Amino acid sequence: MKIPVTSGASSSARRTLSIIVLATSAALLPAASFAEVPGKSVKQVPGYYHMSLGDFQVTALYDGAISLTTSLLKGISDSETQAMLADMFVPVTKDGVQTAVNGYLVNTGKDLILVDAGAATCFGPTLGGLGNHLKSAGYETTQVSKVFLTHLHGDHSCGITADGKMVFPNATVYVTKGEADYWLNKETAAQAPKEAQPFFQAAQEAVAPYETAGKLKQFVAGDALADGVTSVPLAGHTPGHEGYMFSSKGQQLLVWGDIVHSHAVQFANPAVSLDFDTDKKQAVATREKVFARAAKEKFWIGGAHLPFPGIGHVKEQESGYRWIAVEYSPLPAGN
Repeated sequence: MKIPVTSGASSSARRTLSIIVLATSAALLPAASFAEVPGKSVKQVPGYYHMSLGDFQVTALYDGAISLTTSLLKGISDSETQAMLADMFVPVTKDGVQTAVNGYLVNTGKDLILVDAGAATCFGPTLGGLGNHLKSAGYETTQVSKVFLTHLHGDHSCGITADGKMVFPNATVYVTKGEADYWLNKETAAQAPKEAQPFFQAAQEAVAPYETAGKLKQFVAGDALADGVTSVPLAGHTPGHEGYMFSSKGQQLLVWGDIVHSHAVQFANPAVSLDFDTDKKQAVATREKVFARAAKEKFWIGGAHLPFPGIGHVKEQESGYRWIAVEYSPLPAGN
């Protein structure tokens, strides 16, 4: 649109005409369309994280999280616990503190080894994701050749079995003799307190199909179990609780199971035990010993109940220790 303006028109008149032109032009344009804001996503990213360890590849697998009440921590006052949690910005809800459940898949080039298999359906709907995340990470359950259990609590062992059948049909399941002698012993289970008997039942049902198929192998704590893999005795949380040290080209990772349940409390104060510890005194002694070794030797740690991916280092500080989590990084080319 062109509106003639005489040369003698005032500047004020010209401005008025310009405004009219702009307004008229805008009215002639098609109405602008704006995309609607979508609803919030209800899904998190798949729970796996790859890391190179020499020639090995380690994949942390997230089974999920469960809330544990702070009253389960023993040897510390509630006020001290709350202060330590607040200092680490750990949220505390009416249900307790979020606690991760992690497993670790290690591809050695010769074996595909899974350390702990998650809870499956044993502990409710917030756990049981490990199998799906294993597939998201690029693997199939049929490819796993060995399953090393740190111990036979259900959040570590229930995931090896589904509906009475082997989830990992081509794998041999490994458990320490000390662990098997306790949890798989019918007499011990029968004599256990009533509230503890479901733990025995879950352990026995988890390993049953592997035992029937001749795929349950007991070993003595400290045994070498595969090329580059040695078991590490870490008893206390349970009678035969075990860790697994993976070594390749001078790099090491200790998958230590349930050495720590509360990263905000137990690193700074290793003397704090857990109500579920079978032998609290031994659990504390084991934790202090492995903390000292990890800090001195600077090897990697993979922890079942550390915030996902649960991989990092232990460093000594003026009072106790602190946890230094792995920094997210891409894999080297060709890995």
